[in-house]
Amino acid sequence: MNKLKNIDKRWWIAAAVVLFIGIALLPPVKSRIATQYELLRTRVIYFFRPPSEAVFEPGGETDPLTIETAVGTARAEMLLTLTPKATATPKTGPTLKPTITTTPVPDSVILPGVIYVDQHGRWNYCGPANLTMALNFWGWQGDRDDVASVIKPGSPDTKLNFVERGLPDKNVMPYELVDFVNTQTTEYKALYRHGGDIDLIKKLIAAGYPVIVEKGYYEKDYTGKIDWLGHYLFTTGYDDAKGGFTVQDAYLKPGKDLFSPYEEYEDGWRSFNYLFIVVYPAGSETEVLSILGPWADDKWAAQHALELAENDIATLEGNDLFFAWFNQGTSQIVLNQYSDAAFAYDQAFRLYNNWDIEKGNRPFRMMWYQTGPYFAYYYSARYQDVIDLATTTLTKTISKPTLEESLLWRGRAYYMIGNTEAAIADYRATLQIHANWYPAVQALQELGLQP
Repeated sequence: MNKLKNIDKRWWIAAAVVLFIGIALLPPVKSRIATQYELLRTRVIYFFRPPSEAVFEPGGETDPLTIETAVGTARAEMLLTLTPKATATPKTGPTLKPTITTTPVPDSVILPGVIYVDQHGRWNYCGPANLTMALNFWGWQGDRDDVASVIKPGSPDTKLNFVERGLPDKNVMPYELVDFVNTQTTEYKALYRHGGDIDLIKKLIAAGYPVIVEKGYYEKDYTGKIDWLGHYLFTTGYDDAKGGFTVQDAYLKPGKDLFSPYEEYEDGWRSFNYLFIVVYPAGSETEVLSILGPWADDKWAAQHALELAENDIATLEGNDLFFAWFNQGTSQIVLNQYSDAAFAYDQAFRLYNNWDIEKGNRPFRMMWYQTGPYFAYYYSARYQDVIDLATTTLTKTISKPTLEESLLWRGRAYYMIGNTEAAIADYRATLQIHANWYPAVQALQELGLQP
């Protein structure tokens, strides 16, 4: 009898296991488990290898002649990371001569017709969610998955469902959002600039144009420490009497029509060099350029951002100086001042290494979102610094090496020092994170290889 009971018990256990596996394989459950597993895995890795403890020490400068030669022979490659498809004819937008408007704005404006879109139920969907809100405001009928399928396709493994394929890709760059509008739609256009300010955002909103900004975001991690993350924020109103903006936050619950004080908004915005994105109907370009005034010229905007960074360097202290020096480098990259940018990033990383951790963790995700240092070091012929920074980013700041930009730049640097095999491996790894990503596809094709 006991033997029969033991057999029955084993059958029940086996049946339960089979039932669990069957339920786990159902698409919605499988997707949910994959996400939870990834979160758990990340927490375990971060517990034993805290990403905020990872630091990068710049290796040093290169002589000016070597820098000039490297820039002259490699500058064209920069374009590979700025357009998704070389064969596309991007509607890159503003070519009209800007004019400066001085019309005073009202004390308060709340734009009507905003359709809130969250990023929940997906993985790293801040970019697609915010761009969808910006496009939906103007009448576009697509959704966040329509955006992500183009700019965040994720893994090429067709055995995975859409959500699972998107898990590896941690970030969408501003240029990818803008390129989606300019190449995938005909009714709408978009642009992004550095060096924005509060008054400009208010002016755009007052004229009926909501704005996406990229900014730093602070929250407590699961251990209770303050962590820094990058975040897009859709800005749809303001109120001077209250002293802040009305924003749509795709991440928070609830995230619709939140209030963001000007000072807090600007403080977070600083960590992304005051970058902003404007989406608008194609027929409204003349008006948008007029509102932007000098910001219509991206070089003027970068120069203005550089001046803001220099002012911040002169006036800020402590951890904030890291962001100021980083911004200086970013502005100089836009201005093609690579050796100067490399110097600025050197200062930023040294400040990062001396971060006051009593005030929060180091912003270890910085290189997930902003890749200016790769441009600066690569075009200054500091290839080992590119490799070392990318390796630190890929192996010490993230639970899996799933940052396509870091892999791409490390591959380029490997190639330049003669390690073609390592370069090819990185290019191929890039395409497992972002299927058919043009810069990696072309890098392989230039080596006579198929992706």
